[in-house]
Amino acid sequence: MPDSIEPAIRDLARGDNFATIAVHLDDGSIASHVMWVDASDHHVLINTEVHRAKYRALQANPVTTVTIWDRNDAYTYAEVRGRLVGEVRGPEARAHIDALSRKYEGKDYDGDQIKSERVILQIEPHRQRSRDL
Repeated sequence: MPDSIEPAIRDLARGDNFATIAVHLDDGSIASHVMWVDASDHHVLINTEVHRAKYRALQANPVTTVTIWDRNDAYTYAEVRGRLVGEVRGPEARAHIDALSRKYEGKDYDGDQIKSERVILQIEPHRQRSRDL
């Protein structure tokens, strides 16, 4: 059984707070992307598309860091270092992006923006830390 997400970090990720995900690129550099975020009891969840550079980078090197901050106080944040351990595609991933869009924007995701297949990335924590949670 994977490590659990600490409850305060899980709750931060389930709120309408933003995150950055850092990934390793082929040339050795690191890219970070501001993302919508979610969490299960055991994984940080990031929803993206399979054609995106972040998805391809995580396929090549699954080690990543996700930083989530409180939208009302950027000094209240959590960092989860871990690795991509699974993914969910199909109708569940499509329903998840709609749920995230409702959380952040109050409406379903605009399907016209989808260029390839939606995928939920499941990131297992190896190290978790937070400030003011």
